[in-house]
Amino acid sequence: MPPDSPAAGPPVQACVGAVVLDDAGRLLLVRRRNEPGRGLWSVPGGRVEPGESLGAAVAREVREETGLAVTVGAEVGRVTIPGDGVVYEVADFACTLAGPADPVPGDDADAVVFADAAELDRLACTPRLLETLRGWGALPG
Repeated sequence: MPPDSPAAGPPVQACVGAVVLDDAGRLLLVRRRNEPGRGLWSVPGGRVEPGESLGAAVAREVREETGLAVTVGAEVGRVTIPGDGVVYEVADFACTLAGPADPVPGDDADAVVFADAAELDRLACTPRLLETLRGWGALPG
């Protein structure tokens, strides 16, 4: 392969995730309606649209999946998730609620919940979600 040729491999899709804690320290989770991770619980998030900033994508995804408004804060970490013919590069951001905390599932979510530590351990979450968030110090306790 010539030195100026791009490396072979699947295309990379920029994605975002929102780590939203309510006043009680519960984590906002959505149950995914579509692949990847259909039927599993995860933080709200999804693909970054062309020309969209990461922060705008986070706020949009939370609004579309839960109906909630958030203020996007600092990036808490990044993960790479292999998909079917694509690699998802996910940047997760700490977010705070910017209005009432009465989530309603929408878009890619078929259910939404604020989960405390005990509930988190009982829910079927996407692979390595909780371990990753704990490793980043993004979960309370």
